[in-house]
Amino acid sequence: MPQRASRDPRTLALGLVLVVVSSAAFGSSGAFAKALLATGWTPGGVVTWRVAGAALVMLPIALWSLRGRWHLLTRSRGNLGQVAAFGLVAVAGCQFAYFNAVETLSVAVALLLEYLGIVVVVGWLWAVHGRRPSRLTLVGVGLSVAGLVLVLDVFSGVEISWVGVVWGLLAAVGLATYYVTSAHEHEESLPPLALAGLGLTVGAVALVAASATGLIDYATSSTRVVVAGAFVPWWVPVAELALVAAAIAYGVGVIGTRLVGATVASFVGLSEVLFAILIAWVLLGELPGLVQLVGGLLILGGVVAVRMGERPDDDVPADATRDGAHDGTAAGDGTGADGIPADWSATHPVA
Repeated sequence: MPQRASRDPRTLALGLVLVVVSSAAFGSSGAFAKALLATGWTPGGVVTWRVAGAALVMLPIALWSLRGRWHLLTRSRGNLGQVAAFGLVAVAGCQFAYFNAVETLSVAVALLLEYLGIVVVVGWLWAVHGRRPSRLTLVGVGLSVAGLVLVLDVFSGVEISWVGVVWGLLAAVGLATYYVTSAHEHEESLPPLALAGLGLTVGAVALVAASATGLIDYATSSTRVVVAGAFVPWWVPVAELALVAAAIAYGVGVIGTRLVGATVASFVGLSEVLFAILIAWVLLGELPGLVQLVGGLLILGGVVAVRMGERPDDDVPADATRDGAHDGTAAGDGTGADGIPADWSATHPVA
């Protein structure tokens, strides 16, 4: 992988601000979606409107970023497959599963379950590509599993929706798909904004088709929605979900990640969980119990350990990367000998 140009402090500061803004924007989705669900919207209705609205905003930007480089789509089956996986699984599937989880679980619990997708990536790399995780990574996995037990509060006798838990874990698979697809980079890769815009469009088309044919349960309501104790028109949370929690979140997140690097952005992106808890507390009055908060801290600590244990090869000198002699990477394509990206830790996205 070519050596990255050094970043000045102002650039890093701007990038960090953008990633934090993106995290806050993503973190707002659960509270606004749950407000809609309480008035008769189904998860299918919420995710269809969110993704379709975001696609309308991002598609022109995606097309602009591809100007003069249409061959990246017309001549590359790999890029087409990447867009399809990103749109169908990482966007549509992940968000649909997350909103189903939010329907019966608190926003915080649903999001913590989704963030186990980072652990799923580790297992996938080990099982499919033989990339054995480091000891620190295994410690992180153990912390995350222990945290999951506490988040679900299985020992207190409190009833929990196991259907919601399953949806949350399916959202984790969608998040894992996001990390794998968005981090795949080579000489003929799609520009990040093109991948985001085209992926959202694919997801939107799939969701509209599934809703129209009855494949997913689609229902909306024009009833006024309660947000932070006040009644607002239904289109207010819908606009927030489409414009802020999707279009702006994806666009700003991609730019911020480019400025600070995927690894730094992925760490900072963990603040999404904190923002989601805070926003759900302010808007919905939801706050996890003490045991669940401790479990959440264990999950976040486990995710950080996984990140540190699976450190990318960006620090390898440029000469070694070009030769592929020291880190096992193929020259110029940014992937390892097993075809996995050297840096799979792209920023969060997606709740």
